[in-house]
Amino acid sequence: MPRNAAAVVIAFAPLGLAVLGFGPLRVLPVAAETVPYPTAVAFADKSAHAVLAREGRETCLRGKLTKALLGLSSSCETSGSKTPLCRLADKAVIVTPMSLAFMDQTSRQLLDLIAGGSGAMAPAAVNSVQPWPESPAEP
Repeated sequence: MPRNAAAVVIAFAPLGLAVLGFGPLRVLPVAAETVPYPTAVAFADKSAHAVLAREGRETCLRGKLTKALLGLSSSCETSGSKTPLCRLADKAVIVTPMSLAFMDQTSRQLLDLIAGGSGAMAPAAVNSVQPWPESPAEP
């Protein structure tokens, strides 16, 4: 038995939440999966279009855009890229909660940067990359 009371509380906290009726707890990944920069840009492009076209429930669109921003930010960090697209992803991903207006504005900015080549990638190259595969649990 640990001598540190905090360790005991932390160890048994998930059990206590389940007992209190919060249900089974899911394990969340520690960090976003890093994908190649072109793949992250393609997924951001697809997600931004989905937000603006309202292709899904607001919560699903929020999740899709958040996943795209996290993937782009992670990819930029891994590659050492400091493009305007990377800076936008880093700045936007920390905004919580994301309002629909913020999601629209961010999506437009993403698309403008991707189309304008400010993401250090020509638009033709973005379209030739397969987007990030959707998670089976996503709506």
